[in-house]
Amino acid sequence: MEQTAERTGIPERALEAYSSASIQLAELMPECGIGWNTLAGIGATESRHGGYGGATIGPDGTVSPAIVGVPLDGGEGVAAIPDTDGGAFDGDTEWDRAVGPMQFIPETWSFYGRDGNGDGQADPHQFDDAALSAGVLLCERGGDLTTDDGWNTAVLAYNQSLSYANTVADRAESYAASTSTATE
Repeated sequence: MEQTAERTGIPERALEAYSSASIQLAELMPECGIGWNTLAGIGATESRHGGYGGATIGPDGTVSPAIVGVPLDGGEGVAAIPDTDGGAFDGDTEWDRAVGPMQFIPETWSFYGRDGNGDGQADPHQFDDAALSAGVLLCERGGDLTTDDGWNTAVLAYNQSLSYANTVADRAESYAASTSTATE
């Protein structure tokens, strides 16, 4: 894991969350075929692998300080999403904000949130939980992610921007390439 973290530039604890989620998903949803590198591509794009705004990942996988996005108030470049969680996850009782290292909107988290680290709680600010939850969302929306259509459908369901999907694809391919060249 340490060598892969060095080659990819992904913090080891984040890499652990991505790989654990892909292993769990292979058992839970074997038809999906999601790779750790897709989750890493999303994590890099959403929060710099949990490092956005100076945040760090603790040994237990909790990201601190919590990563909370801008208010989704319909302003320039953002959708208008009135509060759905009473501020429980994002601290905002007027508008929703994306939360955690995988940047879940609270309403989406309430549907897809999973306990990835086995502590009995699903927490969007805990990396194992967030990575597994992102994988569940992607698998449910895309079906077979080993196909171009499935992968594209899944990533565009996560964020409906073609530019976003291209960025995630570039990063996921780069991560996969950096690990495959090391084993040759």
